[in-house]
Amino acid sequence: MIRTFSVSALALVASLTAAQAQTEIQWWHAMGGELGQKLEEIVASYNASQSDYKVVPTYKGSYSETMTSAIAAFRAKEQPTIVQVFEVGTGTMMAAEGAVYPVYQMMKDTGQAFDPKAFLPAVVGYYTDTNGNMLSMPFNSSTPILYYNKDVFEKAGLDPNTAPKTWEDVEAFSTKIMDSGAANCGFTTGWISWVQLENFSAWHNQPIGTKENGFGGLDAELTVNGPAQVKHWENLAKWQKNGVFQYGGPGGGDDAAPKFYAQECAMYMNSSASRAGVMANAKEFDVGFGMLPYYADVDGAPQNSIIGGATLWVLQGHDSDEYKAAANFFSYLSSAEVQADWHQFSGYLPITSAAYELGKEQGYYEANPGSDVAIKQITLNAPTANSKGLRFGNYVQIRGIIDEEFQALLAGDVDAKTALDQVDARGNELLRQFEAAND
Repeated sequence: MIRTFSVSALALVASLTAAQAQTEIQWWHAMGGELGQKLEEIVASYNASQSDYKVVPTYKGSYSETMTSAIAAFRAKEQPTIVQVFEVGTGTMMAAEGAVYPVYQMMKDTGQAFDPKAFLPAVVGYYTDTNGNMLSMPFNSSTPILYYNKDVFEKAGLDPNTAPKTWEDVEAFSTKIMDSGAANCGFTTGWISWVQLENFSAWHNQPIGTKENGFGGLDAELTVNGPAQVKHWENLAKWQKNGVFQYGGPGGGDDAAPKFYAQECAMYMNSSASRAGVMANAKEFDVGFGMLPYYADVDGAPQNSIIGGATLWVLQGHDSDEYKAAANFFSYLSSAEVQADWHQFSGYLPITSAAYELGKEQGYYEANPGSDVAIKQITLNAPTANSKGLRFGNYVQIRGIIDEEFQALLAGDVDAKTALDQVDARGNELLRQFEAAND
């Protein structure tokens, strides 16, 4: 009995010692629902794969709420080691002097193998500084694509296996669909700012700001009022009036997806990461996939689309063991197996070439037609200064301005040129405020 107690006591001591030796780090994230559950599974698998480190994931709400929470926690010196920040928060994070531990530096300091060239160029380019150094670790990167209702296309006499390539096609297809009575509208869209301005501009190789869309310095200015953008917004307003287009609301466009699911609109533009939701809700019709449309008369189109989603930023103020844990976890997260699984589950892009090649070997793209459209689109051409992304401070607020001016356009209060001029003027005021605060 005494011997049994001694063995049990020794086992308890050993387990306590092991627990004490294990380094624990906090990861604050913005993934809810099924994506959050999958994230938890990834973390649990990592924790089970080794005994030195433990990652503790915590859901902190929306992207904006998560970033705001992290900033407040940093000021209170209670910050997590890792925080997930959406792509438009990149400029704000870069300007947070002393708050961020750049990923490229952390990986080097901790001796972790790290090759930025392993990542898709359109992904890594968004999160690098002017010297090409990666500042944060890509995790969930997406790009907008076109979804369409194959059944409606067929009813309207269109080829159900051919997506529209140009905006001229979109208008012609929509008119034929509506005239045939197959659907009440041609198309709808989520994210006017991201899809119909930011990605529209990149896809047509048009700038939306000076200084390489803000990559070159805080003194950049918005220039979204170019001829191509004005033409497109004029068309969107015209198409809204004649029913070809139905507005789905501001921000993510919460009313857009239901219009597509209910077969009210035949086409829908939104994130590639919407694929799982689209497939789950489009139960009564077959879904087709296509790249974003482009105007045939715009030189340089199509170029490449840009990403959305988020990356993982490492915050200062922790000890070296915690950074070793973060670096080890990042190596696990970016492995081909983990990334291929995450990509195939979620619809987010495989952030590395190895993950994409693994998906090919597994036969995933053959078994799931259209699942590689986003990859082909974002890698169509090498990114240019106009198409590698954007980096502006206060851009969350600027997106709100874009929504406001678009709604004013649809209401007939302003024309397209005036609306986009106002985006520039109002947005540049916010950029100058950000520049003054971070000079």
